[in-house]
Amino acid sequence: MLDLTDRHERFFLRLLTRRALLYTEMVSSGALLHGDRGHLLAYDPKEQPLALQLGGSDPEQMARCARLGEQAGYCEVNINVGCPSERVQAGRFGACLMAEPQRVAACYSAMQAAVSVPVTVKCRIGVDNHDRYQDLARFVTVVAAAGCRVFIVHARKAWLAGLSPRQNRQVPPLRYDTVYRLKQEQPQLTVVINGGITSLDQVQEHLAELDGVMVGREAYKNPFKLATVDSRLFGATDRALSRKQVLEQYQRYIAKQLTQGVPLKAMSRHILGLFQGQPGARVWR
Repeated sequence: MLDLTDRHERFFLRLLTRRALLYTEMVSSGALLHGDRGHLLAYDPKEQPLALQLGGSDPEQMARCARLGEQAGYCEVNINVGCPSERVQAGRFGACLMAEPQRVAACYSAMQAAVSVPVTVKCRIGVDNHDRYQDLARFVTVVAAAGCRVFIVHARKAWLAGLSPRQNRQVPPLRYDTVYRLKQEQPQLTVVINGGITSLDQVQEHLAELDGVMVGREAYKNPFKLATVDSRLFGATDRALSRKQVLEQYQRYIAKQLTQGVPLKAMSRHILGLFQGQPGARVWR
């Protein structure tokens, strides 16, 4: 999630769950190839397992970026085919690429040939009026024919004009049944669902039908919900940290980062939701 899942947020979340796979913010291929590569790829080893999400549409450039991600130690490289923002569309990547499955397939092929870690795709169920199940199935079939086996599907379509990114997360209705059908008809694929999931009970309901669940905004707004992920979903027996223990460990992280010139606000902003739903949460914020 742009401007949210930076390295400080990911370190914080890793204090709550040691086993859930974390994802970076989307990094455009242009930024990675021509910008501050060290900054864009930086992470703490404690964040692992960690996936790098890339945005782009040029197969050769995406392959170079995937190689950089693997060299930096990321355990997965993900292609963003779900972001509907106008700025992203102007760069010819994100959700608009659902209309170009052959290009996504070419990017996948070039990237997977360049790295040994898995390359995956995150997409929507459709865009604009191309939101029938057949449209999603056609997109997935073309990309899967190139070898892709993991699809993370946001169970809403995206409107490429007329809605903001925020509205695109709220206005188009959720259609979980469409994602379920994809798994039923293509059981050889690993299908992960995303969108509107706010509790571990919902996660477990989806896991009865699918291979995985991605949680985004809720994990940011109410991060302590992740504290029981390891025990409930992964069978861990070690005791989760309390909110106080999480804060103590994150405070030590902040102190270290401050000595390296990182602004306090860049780190403190991520913990505003730690006491969500608790007495005194407003005072905490």
